[in-house]
Amino acid sequence: MKLTLFTILTTFIMSLTSAPKSIHQFKVKDIDGKIFDFASLKGKKVLIVNTASECGFTKQYAGLEKVYKKYKSQNFVIIGFPCNDFGGQEPGTEADVKAFCTKNFSVTFPLMSKISVKDPNMAPIYKWLTDKAQNGVESSTVKWNFQKYMIDENGNYVNYLLSVRDPDCDKIVNWIEGKK
Repeated sequence: MKLTLFTILTTFIMSLTSAPKSIHQFKVKDIDGKIFDFASLKGKKVLIVNTASECGFTKQYAGLEKVYKKYKSQNFVIIGFPCNDFGGQEPGTEADVKAFCTKNFSVTFPLMSKISVKDPNMAPIYKWLTDKAQNGVESSTVKWNFQKYMIDENGNYVNYLLSVRDPDCDKIVNWIEGKK
C-alpha cells in the first residue's frame, strides 16, 4: 500500500514538472472531415492561423498562400483554422469556406474544420497554443481573425503575431529561413 501511494505521488509530481507536450499530440478534422494528425508535421515549421472569409484581414489568404508556395519545399507548412468567433465573419459551412478559399485565393495550404478559438468552446489545440502551462512558453489571447502562431520543427511553441502582421513580414520570413 505504501509503495503504491509513493508511486502514485511520484508520478503526479513528475507530471507537474514535466515539459509540455508538443503540438504533435493533436489530431483534428480537416476541412473535408478527415482526421489530420499533427504528428505528420514532425520536422516541419508550422504557422497556424485562425481564418475568416468576411474579415478585413481576409486578403491575407493571398499572402499566406504566397509564403506557403515559396517555403513548402523547405519543411514549412501553414495550417488554417476557419473560425466564426469574431463578428460572425466565417458563417458558412466547411464546403463554403473551401470553395471561397479556392475560388478567390487559390489556397493550397491545409485547411481544417471550423473551430472556436475563444472560451468557453475553445478547441484543445488553441488551449495549447494560448496557455503557457500547456505550451511552456507564454500565454496569449486570440484577439481577432488571422492571428498567427509559430511552431518549430519539434512541435514546440515559438511565438505568435497579431492579425495586423502580414504573413510575409520579416519576423515570419526570418523565422522560416532560420535567421535571427
